[in-house]
Amino acid sequence: MSKPQLAVPRGPAPPYDFQLQVVMVGESSVGKTCIINRFTEDKYEDPISTVGIDFKIRIFEMYGKRIRLQIWDTAGHEKFNTITTQYYHRADGVLLVYDITREHTFVSIPKWLNQVDVYASHDVERYLLGNKCDQEVLREVPRERAEKFAVEYNINFVEVSAKTNTGIEHAFRDLVESILRKRPDAPAMMDERIHLNRGDYERSPQPGTKSCSGRCV
Repeated sequence: MSKPQLAVPRGPAPPYDFQLQVVMVGESSVGKTCIINRFTEDKYEDPISTVGIDFKIRIFEMYGKRIRLQIWDTAGHEKFNTITTQYYHRADGVLLVYDITREHTFVSIPKWLNQVDVYASHDVERYLLGNKCDQEVLREVPRERAEKFAVEYNINFVEVSAKTNTGIEHAFRDLVESILRKRPDAPAMMDERIHLNRGDYERSPQPGTKSCSGRCV
């Protein structure tokens, strides 16, 4: 007579359905940390320079599923590039950030894109953010120039402001949506019309399309 099988105790199920990792890159002082703080804690503080790399987590809901998004905040200084590249290969998405009031931060975006091409997986989702769009009077990078760049590189683009909380929620949720669309276990309701909880717009997503919405006005 065979012995009864003992039940193997299992730990509690994780409080989320999808776990995603995103890396945020760009030159120093473009506002990467401020953007992350606004999205994860809905707060804005005077910018400080990140030393090395840091991360924050936010769990939120999309399509009836709970998403655990881990966001890596990287330093823009060249001396930290070796550290930054170690995180690309684990990333589901990369946010490339520039400051619309400093042209050189936009000019350097191809450098960051090249790092993504070299170190990240071939299907990593890329997203371009133009931060500080609340400072229109100081603008050095025309929006049309960034839009043209995004079309050329086939990546999503949006202008945001961490200070005024403009476009931040849109950018992260749009990035997560693009990442989930590539997964075989993506929620079936992704084909339905989307209503973002805290956004001020609605849209009907079409697979393969790229968006330049969520601009400052």
